[in-house]
Amino acid sequence: MRSFISETIYEWSKKPYQKWFKKSPAWDIPIKKLILYPQESLGFHLGCFLLKYNFDPQPKLEDHDVFHVLTDIGVTVPEEIAMQYYLLGNGKRSAYLIAVILLGTLLYSDKIKLFRKAYKKGKAAYSFYQLDYQKLLCQPIQKIQDTFLITSL
Repeated sequence: MRSFISETIYEWSKKPYQKWFKKSPAWDIPIKKLILYPQESLGFHLGCFLLKYNFDPQPKLEDHDVFHVLTDIGVTVPEEIAMQYYLLGNGKRSAYLIAVILLGTLLYSDKIKLFRKAYKKGKAAYSFYQLDYQKLLCQPIQKIQDTFLITSL
């Protein structure tokens, strides 16, 4: 039931968030192009991630999928909340992030250890949440992770 509630709220809020709060332009890069990047690159890994989960790139929300790729955090509801904790620890602040964390913590209080761990990992990493990832798609993923001390859960 709590997954249903979380996913329903996400679906209701996604479009308004994209339209009114995300100012960055959409990348407009199809998956077919992403997987043509070198195998060690962020672009290739992003394409593989999208294929693995049968996702389509979400216009203006591409960074979100990059965060999954860089942190190696999955896509279940508790993992999505953990990723927001990771980003909070890394310094990201937005009304949407805070709302996800508040609601997610209430609905998934049994996952608080996971959330704390994610927060600590984000805090230990150099600030990476604000990078222009479209310009980094050709860079080796390992180089980005090593440079910013991004570690997986």
